Amino acid sequence: MKKILILVGSNRKESINHKFAQALEKLADGRLAFEYFDLTTLPMYNDDDVGAYPPAAQHLKDSVAAADGVLIVTPEHNRSIPAVLKNAIDWGSRPWGQNSWTGKATAIVGSSPGAMGAIAAQIHLRSIMVSLGATLMTSPEVYLQMKPGLIDENNDITNEDTRAFLAGFVDRFSAWVGVVQDRAAA
Repeated sequence: MKKILILVGSNRKESINHKFAQALEKLADGRLAFEYFDLTTLPMYNDDDVGAYPPAAQHLKDSVAAADGVLIVTPEHNRSIPAVLKNAIDWGSRPWGQNSWTGKATAIVGSSPGAMGAIAAQIHLRSIMVSLGATLMTSPEVYLQMKPGLIDENNDITNEDTRAFLAGFVDRFSAWVGVVQDRAAA
């Protein structure tokens, strides 16, 4: 089973993106093992602290290294990514020459109550992750409008078409992680 590190870019207790990640986890059952990293454990990035690397930041880097792939599930804040997510990305890219994102099989999804489903944040995030050398899965793109009842209390997706689309995304991501692993082994 492929180990997938999940970075949910929200620090809200009732995050719809965390619920979205849990629904994807249920769809991936038996194929992908999700491990969630709590982004709120990280101190705010400060280049002055890189010499005495904080333990929480090292834990992030170790978690990225141990994972076969990374799935980033992001909300949208002011047409961009939340600060808590950018902070984690910055810690993972440091110290200089030890960028954890380089070559890592990565996918990005996001949700919002709005009709555009965090599209602006994802576009911005794709630009960041490509510049850091992540091996980014580019399709299908998933911009989920979170409507009341779309994901029930058991993390099941209640709309059949949405469930089928997201199951296809999970299939594609699982295959993508395998392709990236095969390339790295060759």
